[in-house]
Amino acid sequence: MAGAVTGFLLGLGAAGVGAVAGRRIVGFASQQPRDLDGLGPRLDIRTHMKGPMLCEGLIYGPTGRVGARFVADFEGSWDGEIGRISEHFRYDNGSTQDREWRLKFTAPGALIADADDLIGSGTGTQSGPALQLLYRIRMPQSAGGHVLDVTDWLYLMENETIMNRSQFTKFGIKVAELVATIRKT
Repeated sequence: MAGAVTGFLLGLGAAGVGAVAGRRIVGFASQQPRDLDGLGPRLDIRTHMKGPMLCEGLIYGPTGRVGARFVADFEGSWDGEIGRISEHFRYDNGSTQDREWRLKFTAPGALIADADDLIGSGTGTQSGPALQLLYRIRMPQSAGGHVLDVTDWLYLMENETIMNRSQFTKFGIKVAELVATIRKT
C-alpha cells in the first residue's frame, strides 16, 4: 500500500513538472524577443513611452476570470539612456496604486528596470515591435504580499498603441494575467 501511494505521489509530481516544463516550451513563456526581430513597426520606449499616456486594462485570476479592471495615467521622461515612467492606477473597486519605473539602457536593445516593489532589478530586451521585461514583484499586503515572477510583453501596433500582456507566476504556475492598452494622450 505504501509503495502504491509513493508511486502515485511521484507520478503526480512528475506530471506537474512536465506540465510546467511544457508551458515553457510551447506557451507564453517560450516566446523570445529574437522571434520578433526584423518585424515592424519598431518599438523604442524612449520615443513611444515618453510624455503623458493612458493605460486601460484587465487583470485575470488563475481561473481566467476577470478579477479587476483599471485605468492608469502614465508619464514617461527620458534623458538619453535613462528614463522614468510614473504610473497612477485606479481600480474598479476604488483603490489606487502608484509605481515609478527607473529604466536604464545598458546596451542596444537591453535595459535594466527598477521600482520600489521589485525584488532586485528587472531585465528588458527590445526587439522589433516588442519589449520583453522580466522581473520579480512583491504584491501589496492587501493582495497577500506574495512575491511573483512576471513576464511582461509590450507590443507596438501600427496605430502607435502599445498592447501589454503580462503573466504572473508563483513556483512556475500562472496565478494572474494582465492585458492592457497604452496610448499617448
